[in-house]
Amino acid sequence: MADLNELTALIEPQAKALGFDLVRVILFGSGEERTLQVMAERPDTRQLTIDDCAALSRRISDLFDEVDPIEEAYRLEVSSPGIDRPLTRLSDFADWAEHEAKVMLGEGVDGRKSFNGTIEGVEGEGVESAFIRFYDRKAGQVALPFDDIVSAKLLLTDRLIASTRPLEADGVDEFDTDDTDTDDLADASESTTPSHQQED
Repeated sequence: MADLNELTALIEPQAKALGFDLVRVILFGSGEERTLQVMAERPDTRQLTIDDCAALSRRISDLFDEVDPIEEAYRLEVSSPGIDRPLTRLSDFADWAEHEAKVMLGEGVDGRKSFNGTIEGVEGEGVESAFIRFYDRKAGQVALPFDDIVSAKLLLTDRLIASTRPLEADGVDEFDTDDTDTDDLADASESTTPSHQQED
């Protein structure tokens, strides 16, 4: 299995070269369903267009053709985070303060590992010492250690929808690209999350 830290180190410069911020890299599935999912965004819009996804996908594919970091066959999927986005960086919790989220911890706080409620802000700066100020629907105000967070994502609410507008709607339902070098097929299927998929 390829190392995610190594994959991230390869992919992030490709995103930065296009002016994007890398949000998340995950590798999941097995056999024909193995997928390398890359989420990125423009710093100013917090989204990507379909053309943005395609551009980043091609840069990653070209690089991986050279260095071949994943031995098994896989599908590359490049996408925008979408509205109910994952929260992976400390800055995400600061940027999306006052919005509702679901947070899962590894060790937990006071015997609990799952929290649903509202992000109130961030305390501290370092990844290992920072805490997320959070108002949980059941426990009230809690401080969640950032380095103990296993997963976190925004919850779809009217407020979140009002604060997030898709950059474009035309062409999102279906996006095909004929790459003469790889003869691969790419498509996108989510109306609010442009994505680009490519078989490798």
